Amino acid sequence: MEVQPKINDASFRFVETNDVEAEKIDSPKYSYWQSVWRTFGRNKVAIFFLILMLVIILMSFIQPMFSGYDPMNAEKINDLSARYIEPNSEHWFGTDANGQSLFDATWSGAKTSISITVLATLITTVIGVIVGAFWGMSQKIDVFMLEVYNIFGNIPTLLIIMVLAYSLGNGFWNLLFAMTLTSWIFTAYFIRVQVMIMRDREYNLASRTLGTPANRMIFKNILPYLTSIITTDVSRILPGFIATETFLSFIGVGLSADIVSLGGLIQKYSTNIASQPYLFWIPVSVLALISVSLYIVGQALADATDPKNHI
Repeated sequence: MEVQPKINDASFRFVETNDVEAEKIDSPKYSYWQSVWRTFGRNKVAIFFLILMLVIILMSFIQPMFSGYDPMNAEKINDLSARYIEPNSEHWFGTDANGQSLFDATWSGAKTSISITVLATLITTVIGVIVGAFWGMSQKIDVFMLEVYNIFGNIPTLLIIMVLAYSLGNGFWNLLFAMTLTSWIFTAYFIRVQVMIMRDREYNLASRTLGTPANRMIFKNILPYLTSIITTDVSRILPGFIATETFLSFIGVGLSADIVSLGGLIQKYSTNIASQPYLFWIPVSVLALISVSLYIVGQALADATDPKNHI
């Protein structure tokens, strides 16, 4: 007869079953937006340009509140001692032919340029994303909108803006209307293509079969997955609009003489590029910093909002 070995009861310990502990998941919690900022924070170059961009924006909107800069003010034009003072500790950016501070003029111009750019981008993106989403979901809308896109897509956007600006007259809101009247259609077409790719995936087909309304599918099933794509498009639109505003102001279209912008300053002081170069190059440098900062920060955010980069 085989002898069974004795089991030492002291070597074993019974563990009680705990239903609450059994339901806990050992994997760490995942937060999409926390991962976005964590990924963005690893890009030191983007952080630097983000800080630089915030400083420029704060200066552009706070400094003009205290300077009281008026581009039509020429009370110092006969004061020769105040004219063409090169940058120094008192006049950081120097003065122009009217004895006005270029420091005040630059930040007032930056405020106008940034305001137009941000508002135009916001209007274009909101309208473009919404129209593009429904455009990509509906075949009936697709037939009509493709014809509209073919019409405006073959006309240079800058030409449309210039014609509208001349027709409506100079002014901040007139220029904003001219810049956004047709620009949204290109964003809408871009979103339409992305939505058409997403709408035929299995979970969307199942959702449609179960009778889910199109608007719920768009805002719940599709657009959240296009966050990084929309951010990428915004990072492209922002520098494009500020370049358009600068060009139009440079050729004297869009804004009236009493509204200063960076493009207007560059045009105004372009004749001083040889004699007083600081008048020309300082607004150009501020414009370049704004454009580069917007692009780099936008691209870094686009990469950070892509879940595939969340490691």
